[in-house]
Amino acid sequence: MSDHPVLHVKGRVLAGPDDVRDELWVVDGRISHDRPGGARDVRTVTGWALPGLVDAHCHVGLGAHGPVDADEAEKQALADREAGTLLIRDAGSPSDTRWVDDRDDLPKIIRAGRHIARTRRYIRGYAHEIEPDDLVAYVGQEARRGDGWVKLVGDWIDREVGDLAPSWPRDAAEAAIAEAHRLGARVTAHCFAENSLRDLVEAGIDCIEHATGLTEDLIPLFAERGVAIVPTLVNIATFPRLADGGESKFPRWSAHMRRLHERRYDTVRSAYDAGIPVFVGTDAGGTLPHGLVAAEVAELVTAGIPPLDALAATTWTARAWLGRPGLEEGAPADLVVYDTDPRTDVRVLADPRRVVVNGRVTA
Repeated sequence: MSDHPVLHVKGRVLAGPDDVRDELWVVDGRISHDRPGGARDVRTVTGWALPGLVDAHCHVGLGAHGPVDADEAEKQALADREAGTLLIRDAGSPSDTRWVDDRDDLPKIIRAGRHIARTRRYIRGYAHEIEPDDLVAYVGQEARRGDGWVKLVGDWIDREVGDLAPSWPRDAAEAAIAEAHRLGARVTAHCFAENSLRDLVEAGIDCIEHATGLTEDLIPLFAERGVAIVPTLVNIATFPRLADGGESKFPRWSAHMRRLHERRYDTVRSAYDAGIPVFVGTDAGGTLPHGLVAAEVAELVTAGIPPLDALAATTWTARAWLGRPGLEEGAPADLVVYDTDPRTDVRVLADPRRVVVNGRVTA
C-alpha cells in the first residue's frame, strides 16, 4: 500500500439517494466496498457520508477585476474544499488553473476556458470580447483549452437599448455550438433575460446559467431538448442591489432586473416541475465569496425543489451529468461526512464533520 492511510467510513454511506450502505473503505486513495486484507493503521470516521459536493458554476482564479494570482486562487479553492465542494465546473476563468490538477488536496476542476462575450458587453477583464464573425474560432480555441465545456455570454446590458439584450445572432450561435460539439465540448451560456433563450436552445446549446428569463412558453422547449439550468440563486439575490446602483442611468434595465428577481423561485420551481435538469452552482468568484454550496442547496429547497432532489443536484445527479464518479468502487475517495442525515435537512451541509480528498482527511 502507498502512504495513503486506510480509512474506514462507518455509519450511513449514501452512495445514491436510495443506495445506503453501512460502511466503505478507502485504500490507496480510492473507494473500496470490501474490507482490505492486512490493513494497518486504519483510521475510522463515523457519520453520514456523501460524495464530494459539486459546484457546477464556480470561478476559481477570478476576482472582482479579472484574473487573480495563484495564491488567491488557492485560497478560493480551499474555501470551496472546506465547504465540502470537491468537484467544480469552472464556468469561465481568465486564469490558468492547471496547476490545481497537480494538487491532491484541492477540489477537481472541470474547466470551460475563458468567457466569450460581445465587445464591450461584459465585465471588463473577464472575457474574450469579440464580434460574431470571430465566434466560431474562439469557441474552437476554448473548446481545445477546456475540459469539455465552453462558456458564452448570451446576454448583457446594451447601453443603446438601456436593457438586457442578446449578444449573438442566431446564425453565429448555431455555427459556434456546432463547432464545439464537433470538438466534443458542451456549451453553456450566461443568460439573465428572456430574449436570448429560444435562439440558443434551438441552436443546440446544452445548458443555461442563471436562466432567470425562463418563461412558461420556453419551458417546454427546454424540457424537450433536455437543456439543463444552473440557477445560481445566491447570485440572483444580488439583483436588487445591482438594480439600485443602475437606476439613474438605466431605469429600464433596473426595473427588468427587479422583475427577474421577484419571480426567481417560481421560475426554478416551474423548470423543475417540467422535468428540466436543475443543478447547484454558486457563481463564486468575481464578487461572490467561495464556499456557498450549502446556501445554494438551501435556496433550491426554498424555491420548492424537494430536499432529496436538491441534494442530488449537488451530488449524485450532478456528478453523473458532468461524467464524474461518486462513491463507486475504485473511484477517487472524495467524500464529505456529516453528523446527521442530509436527506432530511439540507442545512446540515453547512457544517461538514469531515472532508476527505483523494483519501486524505483534510478537515
